[in-house]
Amino acid sequence: MTNYPATGAQAPAAAGTIVLHNVRPYGEGEDTSVTITDGVITHIGPVPEDVDPTATVIEGHSRVLLPGLVDMHVHLREPGREDTETIETGSQAAAKGGFTAVFTMANTAPVLDQPIIAESVWAKGQKVGLCDVHPVGSITKGLEGKTLTEFGMLRNSDAKVRMFSDDGKCVTDPQLMRRALEYAKGLDVLLAQHAEDHRMTEGASAHEGQTAARLGLRGWPRVAEESIVARDALLARDYGNRVHICHASTTGTVELLKWAKTQGIPLTAEVTPHHLLLTDSKLETYDGLYRVNPPLRESHDVAALREALLDGTIDCVATDHAPHGSEDKCVEFEHAKPGMLGLESSLAIVARIFVESGLADWRFVARVMSEKPAEITRLPDHGRPIAVGEPANLTIVDPQSSWTSDNAQLASKSENNPYAGEEFHTQVALTVLRGHVTYDRDAAGGRVPAAAAH
Repeated sequence: MTNYPATGAQAPAAAGTIVLHNVRPYGEGEDTSVTITDGVITHIGPVPEDVDPTATVIEGHSRVLLPGLVDMHVHLREPGREDTETIETGSQAAAKGGFTAVFTMANTAPVLDQPIIAESVWAKGQKVGLCDVHPVGSITKGLEGKTLTEFGMLRNSDAKVRMFSDDGKCVTDPQLMRRALEYAKGLDVLLAQHAEDHRMTEGASAHEGQTAARLGLRGWPRVAEESIVARDALLARDYGNRVHICHASTTGTVELLKWAKTQGIPLTAEVTPHHLLLTDSKLETYDGLYRVNPPLRESHDVAALREALLDGTIDCVATDHAPHGSEDKCVEFEHAKPGMLGLESSLAIVARIFVESGLADWRFVARVMSEKPAEITRLPDHGRPIAVGEPANLTIVDPQSSWTSDNAQLASKSENNPYAGEEFHTQVALTVLRGHVTYDRDAAGGRVPAAAAH
């Protein structure tokens, strides 16, 4: 196992023995069984004769077994907007979506720029016990883009903050971004950039193209994103620290990422499920559900993003799960707050686009939704291989389960779900965090078993 710094995660009380019976790791080969003892995979193969007779046996029905998913970009709204999401409801949504670790962004109220706030978020996530909730520190104090946050204090706190971002806002000042890179390099923490030159997007609410022009919406140009990606690639090249591009959305960004990778620049990127699936044609109804930042783009952008994820130019999928109340969405389109729910639907969307179409296999899904995000964020105990001796952070996926997205069935506290009424064919059946079942679809109502909390 790579010797990354400890996450600070507290192992739950001994979980005993669980046997996941008749599962197919990565969707490959014949059915097998995976034995988990005290949170660690101890055997793969026929159930051992000496297995604990009190072990809990969970029937897998030949379903796909994957490493627990990791989302490096969510908004759980706590502290400050607990009316739209809390760490508890966000953790429930994450577990239902197959996630065992998430990174919650800093644009809370107060902003996550102090150790005490980061430690509070981390502690609440551990108390809920459904997934590891890692707080993301802000790059600048108060997200004001003026003064750097004390990265070292947050990194050395009990929360062990390992990623910093002003997400929702861009670090526009290049000199400040340079200083942030120099500071971050000494601590080996990741800087995640919301790539948007706000001087080019003032008053904009939709992608700058034919749809926005026809609908009378102010356009949001691709260059507002791409100019920051280009600048930060050069800063990463010259000052040597890792930079991660949040929610890549344009064909031009893909080309810039390709160039950066050929130059050996430490630049990574994520793409959201909605930018892989939806286009700005959804704006025809002026429904605020479809306002996001960056905006939904055109079909050629979607095609470029899909191809970039397939070939590794874009490293991973991240949901940018952004809950909002109806008062912030049921308004004129240009006044709607940007953001969509994503935790509960992301796996189904990725499976539809890549697995059900035959473009990729379940190994690919494991790579872009678990292994790569864990690698980028330096998480040692998530995104690991399904192998003896590895932490039992796992999810069982039912690839032949037709279901319809229904707001009444959401675990999230908000309902800004752009997929309501849409049918999918892949669904998470079970999620396991360090040997504890955190979500069981087949339990009564698909609720989390009481024994899962720790």
